[in-house]
Amino acid sequence: MAFTGDSRPALWRFARVDFDPVRQRRVLLYPEGAILLNDTAAEILALCDGARTIDAIAAQLGERYGSDVRADVVEYLQQLGERALVRDATASPSAPTPR
Repeated sequence: MAFTGDSRPALWRFARVDFDPVRQRRVLLYPEGAILLNDTAAEILALCDGARTIDAIAAQLGERYGSDVRADVVEYLQQLGERALVRDATASPSAPTPR
């Protein structure tokens, strides 16, 4: 899946971000597994509500970090999109099952 600045990313309907008390880190949970998240990844996913565009997410994080993070946001979401864990809410609702 190719994301653009106008894409509105949202988590796959069976995926969620949670806190793992054993590892003391946030994780992206989905039926087939889990991905440990660093703080930046968790912040990106927290903003992926299907309403905000990638450009808006990058702008908000850019203000927080004081630098242009758009390329990093797009790359990260692209990786999750390839695994079908993140989708574009403006696209067709029929999304494949994550790999």
